[in-house]
Amino acid sequence: MPTVRFTTPQGDVKEIGASDGENLMKIAVQNGLPGIEGECGGEMNCATCHVYITEPWKSRMRSASVDENDLLEFDDKVCADSRLGCQVKVTAALDGMDVAIP
Repeated sequence: MPTVRFTTPQGDVKEIGASDGENLMKIAVQNGLPGIEGECGGEMNCATCHVYITEPWKSRMRSASVDENDLLEFDDKVCADSRLGCQVKVTAALDGMDVAIP
């Protein structure tokens, strides 16, 4: 089972086990992590699951789609490491991944 290390906006770190193929938004919401709302239920309509993912993890996943990047532009905390958690699926290659919640 892959694990993901989330850092909350308050700086707390929580390591969570995830099922292969599960998305970051679902993991965060199910575990009550602050800063991830997932208002649209993972339909890529709201950007309330905005996270930061840095290297080496960023290069181990597919790039954000044009639609994902367009939606992220509406968030005032967007940066080069921004992703929508609903669009990032956990895989064995991402085991131990660090994810920061803005």
